[in-house]
Amino acid sequence: MASAASIAASIASKTKTKKKHFVAQKVKLFRASDPLLSVLMWGVNHSINELSHVQIPIMLMPDDFKAYSKIKVDNHLFNKENMPSHFKFKEYCPLVFRNLRERFGIDDQDFSNSLTRSAPLNSEAQGRSGARFHTSYDKRYVIKTISSEDVAEMHNILKKYHQFIVECHGNTLLPQFLGMYRLTVDGDETYMIVTRNVFSHRLSVYKKYDLKGSTVAREASDKEKAKELPTYKDNDFINDGQKIYIDGENKKLFLEKLRKDVEFLAQLKLMDYSLLVGIHDVERAEQEEVESEDNEAEEEGESDGGVIGTPPDSPSNTLDSTKPLSPGEFDPTIDVYAIKSNDGAPRKEVYFMAIIDILQHYDAKKKAAHAAKTVKHGAGAEISTVNPEQYSKRFYDFITTILS
Repeated sequence: MASAASIAASIASKTKTKKKHFVAQKVKLFRASDPLLSVLMWGVNHSINELSHVQIPIMLMPDDFKAYSKIKVDNHLFNKENMPSHFKFKEYCPLVFRNLRERFGIDDQDFSNSLTRSAPLNSEAQGRSGARFHTSYDKRYVIKTISSEDVAEMHNILKKYHQFIVECHGNTLLPQFLGMYRLTVDGDETYMIVTRNVFSHRLSVYKKYDLKGSTVAREASDKEKAKELPTYKDNDFINDGQKIYIDGENKKLFLEKLRKDVEFLAQLKLMDYSLLVGIHDVERAEQEEVESEDNEAEEEGESDGGVIGTPPDSPSNTLDSTKPLSPGEFDPTIDVYAIKSNDGAPRKEVYFMAIIDILQHYDAKKKAAHAAKTVKHGAGAEISTVNPEQYSKRFYDFITTILS
């Protein structure tokens, strides 16, 4: 029987294809307005198909955390409207990410369908250093562009991250990393990482916060507030008098997960992460649904086709064929970060809470920023750039105060 290492080696030495005639193209077109997304869709489809023929190893080997699969396509037959005719697609650590998807309860075929059945949707959110975000068309996954430094940091932590996910049985508030890729189109390299969406694929979020437990310069800018769904920050949360109303049992489970997660991040010398909080207002959603049903008849025929929803005639995902859910209800196997408000809450709400942006290592640059901010704001100021142990403790303490 082939060892996991030899399987990884066979994945790593994928053939470079020249002018290959892809028969599947007649069946499955990867159409996106952005050629990069077409390549991502093609690549994920190709990668999941390839992995389905690779035996699942009994255990992952050290080499699996360094392995990659790579394919180069030179194909003059591709219709350039749909797909660049020359591109490269590289997947990092395919067996590791397959194992992580399994541990997070995600079926590979469903994962592929979500990312390839229809083009991912652009998100107005922008991360630090201009990172771009997309969501899969069914809103289950988030695709984020990352830097080569992030890829290196991901490789640094992947072994320990995987071990942590194994030990907590996938029960964590950390990002669920599901795939990491490098796409090369016209000589330009773009790195992308796929995670599970913190927010729901069906319950809309009315307000969202990015919380770090720091109060210095932690409020949304006027430019941010002008957005349809602004990302508010710590001071906004405090000034809004916002609270998260969850019952005792959920609070205990949540804080237990949070404590383990931040201890793990401190051990890895990671900091500057946030708790992303999204709030769904059940009554408001019901009201809007009633209004939209009233308006639906009028709007028919007026659509300019600019908004992309669920693609027409798309075969139903196996996950979608469950019984319809009533307002404010969710499937905990899909909306893994969701918690219902308690019975005594002022409003009936659903909260989505997860830790994001964990790839920031406390390095010389961060230490210098800490020194500069301390000089500017004073030694006692709650600045965001502090050492990982201090950061994790302050973060945890702040989150405990917002839960009611």
